[in-house]
Amino acid sequence: MRGTAGFFLCLLLLVASHCTEVAAQNDQPEPKTPCANWMGGVPGYPGHNGLPGRDGKDGLKGEKGDPGMEGSKGEQGETGPRGWPGPAGPPGFSGQKGSKGEDAFVHRSAFSVGLTDRSPHPNVPIRFSKIFYNEQRHYDTSTGKFICSIPGTYYFAYHLTVYLSDVKVSLYKKDKAVIFTYDQFQNNNVDQASGSVLLHLSSGDEVWLQVYGDGDNNGIYADNVNDSTFMGFLLYPDLDAH
Repeated sequence: MRGTAGFFLCLLLLVASHCTEVAAQNDQPEPKTPCANWMGGVPGYPGHNGLPGRDGKDGLKGEKGDPGMEGSKGEQGETGPRGWPGPAGPPGFSGQKGSKGEDAFVHRSAFSVGLTDRSPHPNVPIRFSKIFYNEQRHYDTSTGKFICSIPGTYYFAYHLTVYLSDVKVSLYKKDKAVIFTYDQFQNNNVDQASGSVLLHLSSGDEVWLQVYGDGDNNGIYADNVNDSTFMGFLLYPDLDAH
C-alpha cells in the first residue's frame, strides 16, 4: 500500500507541475479553472429570459443636417391636358400714330350739261352749252361731244323736253348710233323723252346726241322753266390700263 500511495503522490506532483506550465503559456486563463482543459465540467442549461425594460422617453430633436448632393435630372414627363383659358388681360397702351400713307388715286370723268337753243339742227351733234358739271373738261361745248380720256365703263343718260313737234334722237358712239328714242308730240302739251345706256369706251372714243331722220323731228325744247339735259360719268376704269 505504501508503495502504491507513493506512486499516486508522484503522479499528482507531475500533473500539477504540468498544469502550472500550461497556465503560464495562456494569455487569459479562465479564472478558478487552472485545469479546465483537463477536467472540464458538463455545460449548464441556458438561463430564463429576463424581464423587458421600460419604455424610454424621446430624446431631444437633433440639429438640421447638411443638404445632400443634387440628384441627376429626371426624364421629361408626358404633356398634360390643355388648361382652361385665363381671364382677359387689361387693354394695352395706345401705340404711336403711324405715318400718313399715300392717297389712292381715284379716276374721275363726268359731265352734266343742258340745252340753251330751242331747236337744234338735225343730223349733227347737239351742242349742250349750259354747264352743270364739267370739272375734268371731257365734254367739249364747242362740238357737243364727250371725249373719253380714261378707258373704262361709262353711264350715259338724257332727258329731253318735247314741244311743238315730234322728236327723234339717238346716242352716237364713234359715228355709229347706239340707241334711238322717238316721242310723238301732242298738241297743247309738253312731253318728255329720255334714254340711258352703259358703254365701254377706249381712250379717244367720242359720244354725243343727234337728231336723226328727215322731216320736222327736232322738237327738243328748253326755256327758263324747262330743261333738256345730257350727262355721263365713269363707273370704273379698265384695270389693265391703270
